[in-house]
Amino acid sequence: MAGSKSVVLAALVANGAIAVLKFGAFLLTGSPSMLSEVYHSISDTGNQVFLLVGIRYSDRAADQDHPFGYGKAQFFYSFLVSVLLFGIAGWESVKHGYEAILHPHTGTVDPVTLLGVGPFPAWYVSVVVLLGAIGFETYAFMKANAELQRQITEYGWSGIPEAFRKTSDVTTLTAYTEDAIALLGAILALVGIVLSQLTGNPIYDAVTALLIGLLLMGFALALAWENKRLLLGESLEPEVEDELRDVIVDHEGVRHVEGFRTVFVGPAQVLVTTEVSFDPELVTDSIDADIGQIKTKLKTADDRVDIVYIEPEGTGI
Repeated sequence: MAGSKSVVLAALVANGAIAVLKFGAFLLTGSPSMLSEVYHSISDTGNQVFLLVGIRYSDRAADQDHPFGYGKAQFFYSFLVSVLLFGIAGWESVKHGYEAILHPHTGTVDPVTLLGVGPFPAWYVSVVVLLGAIGFETYAFMKANAELQRQITEYGWSGIPEAFRKTSDVTTLTAYTEDAIALLGAILALVGIVLSQLTGNPIYDAVTALLIGLLLMGFALALAWENKRLLLGESLEPEVEDELRDVIVDHEGVRHVEGFRTVFVGPAQVLVTTEVSFDPELVTDSIDADIGQIKTKLKTADDRVDIVYIEPEGTGI
């Protein structure tokens, strides 16, 4: 949880600062791709706020209304972020880019002087801002990537694609996705602006604005799909369930395991329920102790196991 929060905070600071700089550059140049980047950064900044709200809300203790806690709040807010990323940043960027293609805009051509330095072409401002954005976004992306790589190592996943499909830490996943497309978007905008200035053709700037929007929409849909699996109640991977089931079977006095089920109730928080047949010769007090030992073993075998319910069967009690 601490890792996820630091990742989101890093992205929030980076995106907030970049949004202000990009808006100033847009006012000076009128660049379509720079306006797309403004939409992008403002949306990302708001999204980080939603993710922090989700983290805070999920920290609430379990109560009568939510006996398994509020961990799924992070799933909801991450899904909300993906919708906003699609509905606001993606759509506005696509719409503005399309309009710029139909009605090309050459941008500001008059030189500008900033902080007593200049005059120099106004489009230089966009280049400097985008280079700064690439630096900030690289820092935020590295933070998110480090946390995701830690999870890949811990759970033995093959790489980013498998982590994207299997991780329950949707906050880190969302931050990683946002940072990745923010970095790609800044690079695209930089290429479009430079090409337009070198060739004198504003179409490159307009096309990159459209591409940034399509990039946002594509990743937002993928992110929403990945959040859906956890909102609907996804289980642990079958191979992990088999390992946990073996932990129970290997416990002395256990005859058989039935009805073994797992479900994520929060990021890295799994509920395990199962029916266990014990040796009929065990007494009630011994069974209670065995159940306690099995719970400890399950949590040791996989630190995502948080809540365990074991129903003893075939013991005569």
